[in-house]
Amino acid sequence: MVSNIQREKADRFLKFHNEKEILVLPNSWDIASSKIIEASGFKAIATTSMGIAASLGYPDCQIITLSEMIEVITKIVNNVQVPVTVDIEAGYGKNLDDILDSIRIFIETGIVGINIEDSINLKPDLIDEVEFCERISAIRELSNSMGLHLVINARTDSFYTMKGNAQENLAESIRRGNNYMEAGADCIFVQPVWDISTIASLVKEINGPINILSNPGIGSGILPPSVHELQDLGVARLSLGSGIMKATLALIKKIADELSAGGTYNILAETLSPISDATMAYQMAIGMNK
Repeated sequence: MVSNIQREKADRFLKFHNEKEILVLPNSWDIASSKIIEASGFKAIATTSMGIAASLGYPDCQIITLSEMIEVITKIVNNVQVPVTVDIEAGYGKNLDDILDSIRIFIETGIVGINIEDSINLKPDLIDEVEFCERISAIRELSNSMGLHLVINARTDSFYTMKGNAQENLAESIRRGNNYMEAGADCIFVQPVWDISTIASLVKEINGPINILSNPGIGSGILPPSVHELQDLGVARLSLGSGIMKATLALIKKIADELSAGGTYNILAETLSPISDATMAYQMAIGMNK
């Protein structure tokens, strides 16, 4: 059953996409990361499928089982107060009926939004555009039947799959984005795109809110635009994807390498300094900050 609280959170989350201030989502992967992000003042929690999969020892692209993903999402929803939106990749199903069954289970955890993408395993060929629109419409019909406006963030991987040149990928992203909005999506997620002129074109030509991925660790050494730059361009939503999870793992590797090679703790000490900040983060993660 969908509760009044879940409905209110979904309505509030949808409004965030149409406000002047950009919606910034530092993606989480477990209870601790979710609670720290919430305590830092962010208005919603968005999960990273890659981060959740990695934390359980899986690669990305729906190798993790639906039941394992649901278990993690349920724990996150039950331990934060803000709206939670979930990356469900391609929908965890081999056909539309399976996908709808999976989404029903996701909704029952208490989430208010999803990311769903139009490629499988980032293959060069995208899912047929008409088929994906039918998928979005069916998801919208399902959520409406459950008494919830599920916020659908439809991701197009036109750029990711590198099917054509930059202009062709842009044109396909715009066409797909508008068609997905007409089918019932609430926001269009295009990645990886960091060129300012390309982002401006997406904002101008797609009739709906735009979500951009900011991941400084990917690409040809070019940093993505800042939050303020993206807001000025009219971007509605900013995600960090798996970036924070990867940075966390990278820090563990640096600490372990230093300890293994030299028997010293400099990186660990620097990260824990000042101790008060580290202690506060720990308390936030276990819920002692309330």
